[in-house]
Amino acid sequence: MPKKLLGKMAADLAMTVLLLLLMAYSLIGEAAHEWLGAGMLLLFILHHVLNFGWIKNIGKGRYTAVRVLQTALAVLVLAAMLGSMLSGIAMSRYVFDFLPIEGGLSLARAVHLPCAYWGFIFMSLHLGLHWNMVMGIVRRMRKRQASKKQRIVLRIAVVVIALYGIVAFLQNDIFSYLFLRTHFVFFDYEQPLILFFADYLAMMGLFILIAHSIGNSLFKSGGQRRKEESN
Repeated sequence: MPKKLLGKMAADLAMTVLLLLLMAYSLIGEAAHEWLGAGMLLLFILHHVLNFGWIKNIGKGRYTAVRVLQTALAVLVLAAMLGSMLSGIAMSRYVFDFLPIEGGLSLARAVHLPCAYWGFIFMSLHLGLHWNMVMGIVRRMRKRQASKKQRIVLRIAVVVIALYGIVAFLQNDIFSYLFLRTHFVFFDYEQPLILFFADYLAMMGLFILIAHSIGNSLFKSGGQRRKEESN
């Protein structure tokens, strides 16, 4: 595997892990949340450095439906992450407390909460659009195709995760945070941390599945149109 691709995968995996940890804000502590946020900022910069070739070519070539969706999601991820990071820096009491920032805390809080949750969804969707690449790498590492029985088990697992993700999304009242119906996140401190992460992993899996399915449908319909045009 090329070193650059390996570096991209490592950075993206680290960002995914940090994203899940950042969602557990009150459960891991404010100081830890800030340090993890600073780590996410560095990884976010690294991600764009490693993908500079894609950014440089954004105005070139033909825009298919899949490419339009990928580009739109990349812009939304960027906007949500910048909003989350800048507002987090403005509210910082540990990592960036040396910065001479005064006032604006109410605005920063109002920006930080929805940006964090929209960022979680946009990043999950972004990952879903690239899921074929992830699965291709996994298949190359396995060096063999999954059996029919394994594929059936995998599909059942995907459905179960998606259903769990829907339930977790509703039970955690994510809509309230996305649209700022409340300014505070409710955390169940009696819930084991592993169950909290299971909820968010299932929600991430749900959005990965949605984007993966939409991306495949657009790719297939685009290929069919090109085939018809060539006939």
